Amino acid sequence: MGVFSKKVPSNFVPIHPDNATSKDWIVVLEAGTITGPSPSKLRVAGATQERTVVRKYDMLMKAHHYLVVEGYNPRIHALFFCPQLFKYDSERKLVPLQGEEIGALIAQSVERGVNDRRPWYEPSEHLPEQRVIDAPAMTDFDTVVVEMPTARSAAAAG
Repeated sequence: MGVFSKKVPSNFVPIHPDNATSKDWIVVLEAGTITGPSPSKLRVAGATQERTVVRKYDMLMKAHHYLVVEGYNPRIHALFFCPQLFKYDSERKLVPLQGEEIGALIAQSVERGVNDRRPWYEPSEHLPEQRVIDAPAMTDFDTVVVEMPTARSAAAAG
């Protein structure tokens, strides 16, 4: 940060310019807020295809893109972009997954990378050095096969 730089609000999440105009799903996962015994460390805080993108310019007139996410807190939230996913129905026809289902699949795939933290923290001027979800991002997929949670529980019962 330079002398002339302006602080951006905490609900402005920096994004790549390609994601500013895409029609991908935006999934916000929340970690570190579930207390007590729980089968999951993550919860889906939101999933949508609607977006508000703000462009801010630096001193050299270079554009920086930010996604406006209400209630976003970088201490507990992580943002993911995901294309439209499909599943087979009982008649073997492809049907699109909705936001909550997509969010659950993303949460399932990155859950092993969640850093255990206390649900409280000391007030500070800076963010923690370690991200709340520190799983390596898989960026190149030829085919993705994800086991649905309902299929897994049905197989375990049978």
